[in-house]
Amino acid sequence: MDFKDLLAYQKAFKLAMEIFQLSKSFPKEEQYALTDQIRRCSRSVCACIAEPYRKRKYQAHFISKLSDADMENSENHVWLEFAFSCEYIEKETRERLVLEVIEIGKLLNFMMLYPEKFGSKLQSKS
Repeated sequence: MDFKDLLAYQKAFKLAMEIFQLSKSFPKEEQYALTDQIRRCSRSVCACIAEPYRKRKYQAHFISKLSDADMENSENHVWLEFAFSCEYIEKETRERLVLEVIEIGKLLNFMMLYPEKFGSKLQSKS
């Protein structure tokens, strides 16, 4: 199995691409603020899923990096709230994307609670 087969990765990638498309319509003055921030953190969720999956043999590392992915995912929620409050996105869009953020968070938390289901093993001290 490859990290791209993980449902959390697939949903995070889809969300990142949707955020990218949406952020193209943000005002020019937001380029180095909201636009860059929301694009960076949405993409970071994907990277923070892929990286530990390749090193899932090390359970503490796996869980730590998934925690980073969850943190970035939560940041997405904040940026979506700003985009809505600044009237760059519609209420329905915000609600739909926030539901995606919540679902990704649940998937990440499942992976952290049950790392062994993803091939991660607790390292014994020898």
